[in-house]
Amino acid sequence: MIVSLVISVYNEEEALPFFLNELTNDLLLINEEIQIIFINDGSTDRSIDILTRFVNIDSRAKILHFSRNFGHEAAMLAGLHHSTGDVIICMDSDLQHPTKKILSMIESYKSGNDVVLMVRDERKDYHFLKQWFTSFFYYFLNTFSEYKFESNASDFFLISTRVSNIVLNEFKEYNKFLRGIIQNIGFKIGKIHYIAPKRVAGKSKYSIYKLVLFSFAAISTTSLMPLRLGLFVGVLFALFSIIVTIYSIFMKFFSQPTSGYTSLIVFLSISFSLLFFIIGIIGEYIANIFKETKGRPSYIIEKIIKKNDSVLLK
Repeated sequence: MIVSLVISVYNEEEALPFFLNELTNDLLLINEEIQIIFINDGSTDRSIDILTRFVNIDSRAKILHFSRNFGHEAAMLAGLHHSTGDVIICMDSDLQHPTKKILSMIESYKSGNDVVLMVRDERKDYHFLKQWFTSFFYYFLNTFSEYKFESNASDFFLISTRVSNIVLNEFKEYNKFLRGIIQNIGFKIGKIHYIAPKRVAGKSKYSIYKLVLFSFAAISTTSLMPLRLGLFVGVLFALFSIIVTIYSIFMKFFSQPTSGYTSLIVFLSISFSLLFFIIGIIGEYIANIFKETKGRPSYIIEKIIKKNDSVLLK
């Protein structure tokens, strides 16, 4: 059996030496043929130099060097396209996806699971705000999406070749929420729980701002509920307007009319805030449609680097 490791790298020059050392040691325990694919996602530090030195030592490895930063989802997608293994394991190179778990993932696959999810019970370097936001994201996603997702499932996962082929050939959208797709593709799923340690070096590439953008993208590609929110809010405010109208007519004919300046300002402020919020949601979906219609590539590989070799792509 061939096991393909898809490892995304983005400005990890400080963590890479530790990661490569642990990866090499842990792979000694695996009695399978190994293929290692590093995706250098437009790193601007010395990551590519460190990876090239490793590739020249280990003939099992190669590097897909992106022309610029295309993002984590694009990196995993490129790895799937270039994998030839019977199973594919996607992971990051910051050691927060423990390489020691690779053997357990392979054993879970051999027990009959086409998908093996790595579920993060705790992340040592997450402060309260990030932890809360992650929990809220999955709560919102499971509440308003027609699909169900495993809370705290990470981008550290294993899939079989047949699952990979379905993802690549049948899910043709530009924005692929991979961890969501593989959870709802329908095959048998295994789960392994783990604790993500603190980073050994470097800084997390996911700020709160990037997490928010990623959350919007994930929700807009898996659920239509945000679009329907406008309809629900419209009905609610229509009912409220009818009540206010009846009250105003009653006060006009049967009582002394009261000044409604404050109420009017508050009502208009809330109405316009909700209106622009709903327009923003619609804009997010239109942006997704715009990306799909352009048909641009999810990533561009500048060159593929193998042992003592570098292939420029034209």
